[in-house]
Amino acid sequence: MTKPRVVIVGAGFAGYHAAKTLSRVARDRAEIVLLNSTDYFLYLPLLPEVAAGVVEPRRISVPLTGTLRGVRVVVGEADRVDLQNRWVGFTQPEGDQGKIAYDRLVLAVGSVNKLLPIPGVTEYAHGFRGLPEAVYLHDHVIRQIELAEQAEDPAEQRARSTFVVVGAGYTGTEVAAHGQLFTDALRRQRPRLTVRPRWMLLDVAPRVLPELDKRMSDTADRVLRRRGVDVRMGTSVAEATADGVKLTDGEYVPTCTLVWCVGVRPDPFVAELGLRTERGRLVVDEYLSVPGFPEVYACGDAAAVPDLTRPGQICAMTAQHAQRQGKYVALNIAASYGHGRRKPYKHHDLGWVVDLGGKDAAANPLKVSLSGLPAKAVTRGYHLLAMPGNRTRVGADWVLDAALPRSATQLGLVPAHAVPLESSSPEVPVRR
Repeated sequence: MTKPRVVIVGAGFAGYHAAKTLSRVARDRAEIVLLNSTDYFLYLPLLPEVAAGVVEPRRISVPLTGTLRGVRVVVGEADRVDLQNRWVGFTQPEGDQGKIAYDRLVLAVGSVNKLLPIPGVTEYAHGFRGLPEAVYLHDHVIRQIELAEQAEDPAEQRARSTFVVVGAGYTGTEVAAHGQLFTDALRRQRPRLTVRPRWMLLDVAPRVLPELDKRMSDTADRVLRRRGVDVRMGTSVAEATADGVKLTDGEYVPTCTLVWCVGVRPDPFVAELGLRTERGRLVVDEYLSVPGFPEVYACGDAAAVPDLTRPGQICAMTAQHAQRQGKYVALNIAASYGHGRRKPYKHHDLGWVVDLGGKDAAANPLKVSLSGLPAKAVTRGYHLLAMPGNRTRVGADWVLDAALPRSATQLGLVPAHAVPLESSSPEVPVRR
């Protein structure tokens, strides 16, 4: 007899781990199909290190076919779901369309950049949600330093050497921290550049890393300021232009670089399903099942999962939640086929890690606050454990970066028009 088919849409933290767990516990009971726009799982937490030239891009791109045993991978972008007839439609990379029937469906489509109605942002800012954006930013930063060195006008030198990051959450803080070290290294290789590169970190929040314990926030703020990062809390961008940004306090900052790390919102695909949503996320029960459609599950940023540790609240949009929700979805689907019993999702945070580049980091594993080298060791150990592949290659890149000067060449693989802010890839936000 033909096996029932489980279709998982999305291979971010939630979808990848749903597929991995399901292949382990129910491969003999169901056919597992993973539909994703790329053929790899992207380990988002190391994107800032890709942009700074610490880690090579392929290191954080874990192939799906090589790491998901017994899972059929279909490369395509899901664009429609027929809930009554139980099939998912998709478009392949070269434009051909297809559809896949399902017996069980897992929606793990993730999130996209949060856009705000600020004049000029979509035209002149670049997001930081996927591999193309990280590779582009790496080349862009090098290019601006090279052009600054060649410029005769001191004002142009300063503008090209100024990098503005909006959003002081995990991603923005790490981008600014790694970026300052990267451009300082580039400057040492270019003696004709007379100005020191300047990084600005802006946020309307009262402090850096507002989601974290204040001690971790203070550690990050101290490291950033010590390196010369211009940290501006309670301040954001009022308008972006081709030549700079106007801040909400009225100051105009000439710059050629605006990096948008404000936050994320659920993928708009969720709203098109016609199902009940909360804050743009698909409503599910504590078993991650969609009410009225017991064969449909959702997890990660796509789902408004009840937080049983905080009654009345929903789980935060974090990689930590997404990864574990993916595993619970797999176990509950296996239970629906007679393997084990279904379980409600309940998870307590295990702590956070923030890599600040060099020898600096902030971490609080099991609520123990750490900084400096101990935090760095915990942070890198966590990433190596959390990555589903390429651990040795990532570790080798870290060793080489500590021992050798960083390569400072542009590859020119990703032009600016290929990474517009509004087209960021649907992945999971970076909270560890």
